[in-house]
Amino acid sequence: MNQVIETLLKRKSVRAYEPREIPAEIKAEILKATLRAPTAGNMTLYSIIEVSDQQIKDRLAVTCDDQPFIAKAPLVWLFLADYQRWYDYFIACGVEQLCSEKNVPLRKPEEGDLFLACCDALIAAQNAVIAAESFGIGSCYIGDILEQYETHRDLFNLPPYVFPITLLTFGYPTQQQKEREQTPRFDQKFVVFENQYRRLENAEFDEMFAERAKRLPAGAASIGQQMYSRKFGADFSVEMSRSVRAMLKAWQNG
Repeated sequence: MNQVIETLLKRKSVRAYEPREIPAEIKAEILKATLRAPTAGNMTLYSIIEVSDQQIKDRLAVTCDDQPFIAKAPLVWLFLADYQRWYDYFIACGVEQLCSEKNVPLRKPEEGDLFLACCDALIAAQNAVIAAESFGIGSCYIGDILEQYETHRDLFNLPPYVFPITLLTFGYPTQQQKEREQTPRFDQKFVVFENQYRRLENAEFDEMFAERAKRLPAGAASIGQQMYSRKFGADFSVEMSRSVRAMLKAWQNG
């Protein structure tokens, strides 16, 4: 099999790591691959913070929905959607004067710019994940960095046009993690459409969740009800939405 495809297909999230560091030369290779990720207009609309301070890791293990393994990860990278760098450069190179001469308002980063920067950051993050996997290094995305915006803003000194979109932990997986089965994915017929989006029928949902339904815990009526209670309707999800609204407001008012 093609080696790249094999790496992609065997990858799974890893939340327990051996107590050993990632060698500097391997980390450098992962970073090199990360920075070669596709980027809109070759603008590199993202930044990366390597979290090496153990006290900050310990704090993130609490603020990111109480996940202790974050504090134990040998390598932690925070990926930021970043338009601040370009906006600062626009100001530094006289764009304000240019706009004044043309009698047009100075445009600040808006919602479309944010979404584009989020895409850039996440594409780079996935490059990092696959590069790490190729060295036998596991990883885990931490979407909970979207929670507690004010705390994370202050912790990392984030200006208005910088949006913390994902946190990644890396490390060599324990033997148990290596042997753990991959989580299943939905059949492609429920995910991949041609030309137009198609909403699923109830019977298709039954088929889509049939395998997962076999592993429902006692007392759970359905996968949908379980996921609503554990994920979508949970306190952390409500906080995430509040936090993202606060981030959006800061971006819009920047």
